[in-house]
Amino acid sequence: MDEFTSPQGERVKRMILTKQFRCIHSASCQCTKGHLSENVLFLVFQHLNWNPKLIAALSSVCKWFDDFAKRVLWKEFCRTRAPKMMLDLQSSGSHSVDGNWRALGKLLLYCSGCKKGGLFNSIHIPGHFVYQTRFSGTSGKSFLLPKCRTDVLYVSDPCEHLDQGEEGDIGFFRGVFKSFATSKVRKMLIKKGAKLHPREVCPYCKAKLWSMLQAKMIPQSASCRLGSYEDCVEYYVCLNGHMLGICTLLPLSDSEEATELE
Repeated sequence: MDEFTSPQGERVKRMILTKQFRCIHSASCQCTKGHLSENVLFLVFQHLNWNPKLIAALSSVCKWFDDFAKRVLWKEFCRTRAPKMMLDLQSSGSHSVDGNWRALGKLLLYCSGCKKGGLFNSIHIPGHFVYQTRFSGTSGKSFLLPKCRTDVLYVSDPCEHLDQGEEGDIGFFRGVFKSFATSKVRKMLIKKGAKLHPREVCPYCKAKLWSMLQAKMIPQSASCRLGSYEDCVEYYVCLNGHMLGICTLLPLSDSEEATELE
């Protein structure tokens, strides 16, 4: 309890209530007995180099841990994993990113794969974690139409899945736009009246998806950059600016020749 003086000059007592975080698990869960402070958790995960598997495990314990992981731990993971990219994505002055930090962390380390009847409607390739992926803003220009190349798009190298039967060698790639809400790509999609996918959502942030193929906004330079056959590149962009795509890869010798021609 504390006291303060009201505008009318009266002494008023006020009870200070601390914010309570309720565990979403059973009553026997140890979380109901109190939490470590955020500073302690921060130092622990800093010592662990922001290990993403441990962050995910912590998030599943209770609502309070999940909230802390979303606000702090995934943000530090992203900054450590791709420091230059994160610095650029936040250079507009924002302290956050489109979507959320957990979604961006997943995008950095997870290849979504595909399933029959899903976005790419071809073969079933399970999603999986990748050890390391390079994202490039220079490569991202190749995925944009010339009139949209002032936008900033970071795109990963293809995650190769070889010998997929009649489909040949398949590559999955993913990316993220800087300030997608104000990008020329988004404005063009809206101007074209592009339709959002009726069922599928972004595997990273669960937002609705635009098909860049249906919108006829995939330039030929994308296949050259990926080392893919022409007209064998397809990708989607979600409302938060996350991109995921698939391509059919050229044999190594043909890919090297395409790179030279580019």
